[in-house]
Amino acid sequence: MKKKMMMLLMVICLGVVTTTSFAAASNVTYDHRALVIDGKRRVLVSGSIHYPRSTPEMWPDLIQKSKDGRLDIIETYVFWNLHEPVRGQYDFSDRKDLVKFVKLVGEAGLYVHLRIGPYVCAEWNYGGFPLWLHFIPGIKFRTDNEPFKDEMKRFTTYIVDLMKKNDLYASQGGPIILSQIENEYGNIDSAYGSAGKSYIKWAANMAVSLDTGVPWVMCQQSDAPAPIINTCNGFYCDQFTPNSNQSPKLWTENWSGWFTSFGGKIPYRPVEDLAFAVARFYQRGGSMQNYYMYHGGTNFDRTSGGPFITTTYDYDAPIDEYGIIRQPKWGHLKDVHKAIKLCEAAMVATDPTYPSLGANLEATVYKTQSGLCSAFLANTDTHSDATVKFNGNSYHLPAWSVSILPDCKNVVLNTAKINSMAMLPKFIPQSLKYNLDSSGDIQSTWSWFREPVGISKTQAFVKSGLLEQINTTADKSDYLWYSSSITIKGDEPYLQNGSQTVLHIQSLGHGLHVFINGKLAATRYSPTGDHKISVDIPATLNTGNNAIDLLSLTVGLANYGAFFDLAGAGVTGPASFRSSNGGLTLDLSSQSWTYQVGLKGEDLDLASGGSSNWDSSAFPKNQPLTWYKTSFSAPDGNDPLALDFTGMGKGEAWVNGQSIGRYWPTLSSPSGGCSDHCDYRGPYKSDKCLKNCGKPPQQLYHVPRSWVKPSGNVLVVFEEIGGNPTKISIATKQVGSMCSHVSETHPAPVDMWDTDQTDKKLGPMLLLECPAPHQVISSIKFASFGTPQGSCGSYTHGKCRSFQALPIVKKACVGARSCKIGVSIDTFGDPCSGVKKSLAVEAICG
Repeated sequence: MKKKMMMLLMVICLGVVTTTSFAAASNVTYDHRALVIDGKRRVLVSGSIHYPRSTPEMWPDLIQKSKDGRLDIIETYVFWNLHEPVRGQYDFSDRKDLVKFVKLVGEAGLYVHLRIGPYVCAEWNYGGFPLWLHFIPGIKFRTDNEPFKDEMKRFTTYIVDLMKKNDLYASQGGPIILSQIENEYGNIDSAYGSAGKSYIKWAANMAVSLDTGVPWVMCQQSDAPAPIINTCNGFYCDQFTPNSNQSPKLWTENWSGWFTSFGGKIPYRPVEDLAFAVARFYQRGGSMQNYYMYHGGTNFDRTSGGPFITTTYDYDAPIDEYGIIRQPKWGHLKDVHKAIKLCEAAMVATDPTYPSLGANLEATVYKTQSGLCSAFLANTDTHSDATVKFNGNSYHLPAWSVSILPDCKNVVLNTAKINSMAMLPKFIPQSLKYNLDSSGDIQSTWSWFREPVGISKTQAFVKSGLLEQINTTADKSDYLWYSSSITIKGDEPYLQNGSQTVLHIQSLGHGLHVFINGKLAATRYSPTGDHKISVDIPATLNTGNNAIDLLSLTVGLANYGAFFDLAGAGVTGPASFRSSNGGLTLDLSSQSWTYQVGLKGEDLDLASGGSSNWDSSAFPKNQPLTWYKTSFSAPDGNDPLALDFTGMGKGEAWVNGQSIGRYWPTLSSPSGGCSDHCDYRGPYKSDKCLKNCGKPPQQLYHVPRSWVKPSGNVLVVFEEIGGNPTKISIATKQVGSMCSHVSETHPAPVDMWDTDQTDKKLGPMLLLECPAPHQVISSIKFASFGTPQGSCGSYTHGKCRSFQALPIVKKACVGARSCKIGVSIDTFGDPCSGVKKSLAVEAICG
């Protein structure tokens, strides 16, 4: 029976994988130790790149930089609401071209992990579910509910069949070696009770029945049924154990940073801690881990979720939002990957053992009978360095670090010691290049359209009472107008003695603009907490008719949590007028309201830049609900572009008809609690390392180069609360300085490791290399050997310094694309004997 079950397992998981470097298909299975490709266990490194968060023109470069960073796998979600915005109508064009993306990854010689979900979370609008799903009669999301299961199976099958049609599964010679069904359901499944348990079993069986020929995984699902592999998500997964002794230890989300919210501080994760987490995972038996994210990208259009997730989804990833390598994070992790791969032969050949070293110290040894031996030495103390004895040798372990010994003798890398250089990208601001007329007046290049207050569309409708917003708009727009009126007689108590009344409104969020008799009376947003709004607005009512117009808005729909799909928005009441002394109340909640989904400008398709409704006279500034349009020329070159919305309030912007997302440069984060330098030692959490306190989290908004022309680019802006569009500027992002700081105690660069010369003592070395092939090092801004202090861009000399450092570094580096310098007294002399010294260099490429 056991033999039959194992054969069945192999049939279910059987698959093949090829890239362009393979002539034939390869089997993909798994055992307790690792994924098995072509009969060989593999230690694999993966990184997440979400195809719609960049452009097809960016994909090849992002994939190549991932490969250069020594990744084996690209992981991506599949976004249901992107591909099926209307039931039965599919869209795989442009940024949605999933097949093209998977093919490009395969052509680069990398594998793919396709996370179909179809729930994705991902700080993506509505968790990736299409809104039409919500309106299917009797449906309940993510539980044992037949309408939901029917739709989930239909879409999942469609994606699997699409991949099969294009020969993209490993079983067909394609790059896809893993698929995922559901996503982090175990975090919230208790809320669904027994129906949640049966739903997971159904989802697993449904996925396996699709016969992809490759293993399926479920992340954060401790009761995932065989043959599904349960995997770990988190900042650390070294302590994770699969639920089956037949499953390998896989890490599907190693959070390389964290997302940013409008009004929030910007999180970042030190690379020393990220490298520590990676090394610890492989040390303790892990065989595949994935960076979430390796490139975060941009939430174009209205795709950000949350609510209140920013347009940028940079995530402090190794490749930044604009496609520029983030150093030293990218380079240090590349070195970690090489060090891990140097241990692969021993790691896949045996299970680890754990010799005792002492409190907060841990040795892990992979040793085979044939003599292969690799080891990891860890110091998990959060403050104190340690010196340990292992195999008769002494090793220094900084706090919260792992040393990797591919031969159980020599340290190739310590996670706390960075050999990789740092780079300082910077935005180069410049004014928009307008097509100015003879007057030279910038305002003359702008045209505008005033969004009407209240009802302006023939599709408006009347209902008694207040309606929840998402059920009303189906998320076709961020905006919903609620319009009503009250008639006040001359002898009305509200008007006696010239007293004011108070308009009281309660909303589920996310934002609200209140107009009384056509004039803006109040604006409120609720970026934190439960997002509800309660507002009391002093109002003077007129004799006769008084118009009440409420513009309610969303800022991305919820994407996480049990029953997140039921989270509401909009003005649901109560709403009332109260006399200022509190004696009288006039209820508005139950009376008739006229509703308008969306804006007049949206119906007129102003975002495209066309339409004959634009006005060029009496240019209005700092006015709410105003559309603006201009044309501009793009900066020369190929550097990434961003628009700086300083001077604007809140809204959305389009370049040549493409939405670059929501902007909101006026909402600042709280002050205090930030630092540009964060102690990496000790457990990381999303609020441990923060920057940008007291400032808006995003002022610059990515404009992909492929979206612009040399000239005649049309910029359209919808400004919600008031701003001055003539202050909008453009910037190119370029790499400024590059730096490196290496001590005498650093291991030699990992690329210098030679298994045939392990007894050769290689010393530490400082490496510099310009990021672009056509660049050379043009100048050295700083060089100091001794006890230099500070960080890249702000190095200073210490009390101990060699005056030979600058000329030696200049001679070695200036005029070359790359250079390497030995960090030792043999190179620079000894300016202070008995003191541990280091070399710090800042260089400029030109």
